[in-house]
Amino acid sequence: MILHHNGLIKLEYSPATDILQVNYPDLYSYQLTEVRHCLSIMVETIRNYDVKRLLLDASVTSIHITDEENSELNLNLARELSKTRLQKVARIHPLSPVRESIAQKNIEKIFLSGMVPYELRTFSHRTEALAWLLN
Repeated sequence: MILHHNGLIKLEYSPATDILQVNYPDLYSYQLTEVRHCLSIMVETIRNYDVKRLLLDASVTSIHITDEENSELNLNLARELSKTRLQKVARIHPLSPVRESIAQKNIEKIFLSGMVPYELRTFSHRTEALAWLLN
């Protein structure tokens, strides 16, 4: 069922599997405020539905913000997700090796901060990610 859908983000939840599927929004500096708001809606939805499994698909996300803005956005998202009862996050990596390299640096910062109580894995394909979430 679709819980939220606007021009930036779509939250699709399956109560049977307790998986929330989200296509990570494109990141442009002129709409960062709106992206932050959408991500806060996602976190609030995870809280309200007591979601335990999240699939974040960043495979086609366009990133047009600075590395610093991107890092801050991801650290804040990880901090907010750590305040939920989320247990597993499956991430589908971007198709671009350069973008994935930047993402891995951000993930490393997040883990070094010690704020991640949930499992986080990165996958190439949605089917692999869903299989891991269900396992």
